Amino acid sequence: MSDEHVMSAQRESWPRPHRLTVHDYYRMAEVGLLSPDDRTELIEGEIIDMPPIGDRHADVVRVLTKRLIRTLGDSAEVSSQLPVRLSLRSEPQPDFAIVKAKQGGYRKHPVASDVLLLIEVSDSTLRYDLGKRASLYAAHGIPEYWVFDLQHDRVWRHRAPKGREYAQRDEIIEGALPLPTLSSELSLADLF
Repeated sequence: MSDEHVMSAQRESWPRPHRLTVHDYYRMAEVGLLSPDDRTELIEGEIIDMPPIGDRHADVVRVLTKRLIRTLGDSAEVSSQLPVRLSLRSEPQPDFAIVKAKQGGYRKHPVASDVLLLIEVSDSTLRYDLGKRASLYAAHGIPEYWVFDLQHDRVWRHRAPKGREYAQRDEIIEGALPLPTLSSELSLADLF
């Protein structure tokens, strides 16, 4: 390889961001670089600061928690604002992860293959949730992803992941949403 090609290759690959692993992220918390009160997620190797949870967001999360647990019963598990391990560099904390029922529960964070549905309640992060987050979830094969859009009182339903996108994206304003692979649905009445 000529010196010109070597120099060209070096210019194209440097500088580049240093991507953290989940291990690095947890180690930072252990040594106090991240406090327990920090609202952060590890997304594609980057630590993302999340905004505080507002009143309306909290109210919708409370209502959804009750409805999802009641609707799903023992057919699936409802995880609220807890990590889902998508890869060694991504561990988001969605508002809800509906995961397969598992005998004895989960001793480690659920992984992408455990997930039936991820849900975000979005007021101040709508563009991020519909863009970067949807792309991340599609890339990891999350079969269905919903965004409760509190700015416009609607739900964006993403289905059929293909590459870094979802092949189907529907806007739901009223009615009920069928829960994927489960014989139940979630009514939108009283949420908006």
